[in-house]
Amino acid sequence: MQGRRNPFVAREGIPFLFVSAVSCWAAFYYLNFFWLSGAVFLLVILFLIFRDPRRRIPAVPLGVVSPVDGRVVEVGIVDKGVLQGEAKCVVVRINSLGTYTARCPVEGKIMDLYAASSNGASVYQTNALWVQTDEGDDVVLQFSGYRLGLAPKSFLRFGERLGQGSRCAYLRLTRYAEVHMPIDSTILVQPGQRVVAGHDLLGRLPHA
Repeated sequence: MQGRRNPFVAREGIPFLFVSAVSCWAAFYYLNFFWLSGAVFLLVILFLIFRDPRRRIPAVPLGVVSPVDGRVVEVGIVDKGVLQGEAKCVVVRINSLGTYTARCPVEGKIMDLYAASSNGASVYQTNALWVQTDEGDDVVLQFSGYRLGLAPKSFLRFGERLGQGSRCAYLRLTRYAEVHMPIDSTILVQPGQRVVAGHDLLGRLPHA
């Protein structure tokens, strides 16, 4: 199915694109070709950074889709994942010129990771996204390697339900995305493989 209706660029980038477009107009009317070329170049770069194309979401209820565009750099097991014990982990190096908006790996409910952390049940960063499926499987998405000190920004609330592949956060040029899933999950990717946000499967959850 198709992703939800959305502009071709992320809303967070619209003010930057507007200012850049005005700069192009001003350079065209009041300055020379050199300044116009620079303004147009900046507009193109900003468009590539903030682009947020629609994606065809696969009809795989137990599938775990990639949250970002990029390349898989690590597949393994972590000993303190998915809030309790071991978990399968897939690390993706994010393509900075890929989609600016992260996609939710699975369908489910956004859980309160802050409360879990205060109870000593989580080692995740506070900006991680914890999604629990209707079958009770826990999947956690977290990011690392911030550029310019900017952490990804989620636009979701605890208790909100999300569809598989739905937009969930602005990436803000973050370098890496990690997806943790139950230890009994099946991993469907390998290091070096390219993945597309909201479309390619990273794994499959164990529940039938």
